Amino acid sequence: MPDNVLKKEFQQKDVQRLRNLMTGKYGEKASVGTGYTKQQEFHEEGDIWEVDGRQWTIKNGIKQNITKLDKAKEGIVLPLFCSCCNNVMKPHLDKRWYVLYGHCFNCQVDAEHKLRKEGKLEEVEQQITNDHVDGMTKDFEVWFNELLNTNDSFVTEQGDVEKWDGSGKEQLIKQKEEALKYLQSLKK
Repeated sequence: MPDNVLKKEFQQKDVQRLRNLMTGKYGEKASVGTGYTKQQEFHEEGDIWEVDGRQWTIKNGIKQNITKLDKAKEGIVLPLFCSCCNNVMKPHLDKRWYVLYGHCFNCQVDAEHKLRKEGKLEEVEQQITNDHVDGMTKDFEVWFNELLNTNDSFVTEQGDVEKWDGSGKEQLIKQKEEALKYLQSLKK
């Protein structure tokens, strides 16, 4: 068989594709396809829809996934401008104050100055300190109760099971009372 003989025949779609290229019809199709095409859904700004168990929305023209942490992200993402004074937020200075109070450092300074002029700053500081101590007290009590209600048996590093008697719990309860008294003494 000579080398210049075509060993394979061209299919009709290949011939049509070559004809389209030769005549300058580069975008023309060479074959007709059939099948299923998914119906497109068009959504507008603010729409919320669900696909495969995930919720989606459009914010500022961008399709975004809605997650469980979106609300938490809003609290810590620093906006460009302060909500009170509309000045540009400076991340190195304003991030902490925005997370705590919802405004920039300068607005916090102004708010504290206003409270100081009215004579209420010490009262507000005492309330913040007392709330903090109350929170620490609740956390301590929860931690301590979990500690007391754990098993009395422990596994050592060698794999031996040790059973502790209840005499240590009485000492722990005394120490708990002392710690609670100390925490209460921190209140102003």
